[in-house]
Amino acid sequence: MTATPLLSDLTTRAKAQAHSRPHPCPCGAATLTDRPDGTVVRHADTVAKAHAPDTAPAELTARLAVAAHLPGVLLPPLSPTPVDLHGRLVTFWPYGDPVDPEDPDAAPWEEAATLLARLHRTPAPPGLPPMRGPAKAARAIARLRATTPQPATEPVLHAWAALPAWARAEAPMPDLPGRPSRPTLCHGDLHLGQLVRHPTPDGPWLLIDVDDLGVGAPTWDLARPAAWYACGLLPPDEWTRFLTAYRTAGGPAVPADGDPWPALDTAARALTVQTAALAIVKATAADRPLDDVQRAVVDACARMGSVPPELAHENTK
Repeated sequence: MTATPLLSDLTTRAKAQAHSRPHPCPCGAATLTDRPDGTVVRHADTVAKAHAPDTAPAELTARLAVAAHLPGVLLPPLSPTPVDLHGRLVTFWPYGDPVDPEDPDAAPWEEAATLLARLHRTPAPPGLPPMRGPAKAARAIARLRATTPQPATEPVLHAWAALPAWARAEAPMPDLPGRPSRPTLCHGDLHLGQLVRHPTPDGPWLLIDVDDLGVGAPTWDLARPAAWYACGLLPPDEWTRFLTAYRTAGGPAVPADGDPWPALDTAARALTVQTAALAIVKATAADRPLDDVQRAVVDACARMGSVPPELAHENTK
């Protein structure tokens, strides 16, 4: 990986932040992520993140404030205010141990669901921007349309066109049917990579990454595991553990009992389309065929065209 001025200076800032804290620093640095939409480096127990170039300062600051005030749900930042570095907004965080991808049996599904329920039950502060889940899905489709068409492209775009406008970021997100209308606090991009243990190594699980945090439809936060389950990528027992824990913790996205799919269907379809679109983009860029997992989500998009939304939950695994 070639060092860029941003990456080099971000590493320096992380080191300076780590050394400013009151306890001795054992040192040791690593680049955790280096992508156009986010660069993350670690120095000992401090993490520095350069956010996407189009990140709005006021919106990021509002999201940081939520994380600072929900320390039992979200990992709190080390500073409530982002700083500018090479034209990018940078935030600083304590390091937490992530989920081990090599140990799927230890995946904290119950903890993730309970944290989501607590987040969704927390009153959203005034002025918080919309949750960015649908906007991320729309960006994935834009990337797909800019990619050389593949045989898998058409069913994905067809499934996207069949989604309601709110799921395509073309209209405001709806209120929950039959429930009090109030802004719901949502994470916006929930997956197991968004959980860490802090303090390390045995602290409680907490949610990380506030870039997509905001108000909106809480079903979006359940949509990725729901989509994986519907595509056959998440075993039924793990889905049941996740859903049961969410309901037990009083999560408002689905009814307390009965069939959850009428509530989850649209968002699960949208996350399936987003995942399929990015799979095609990445496979095309690498000049390789889709792997089995990527093929499964593309095939799910193809099936969407033959199953009306109102019947989809009857055909879910």
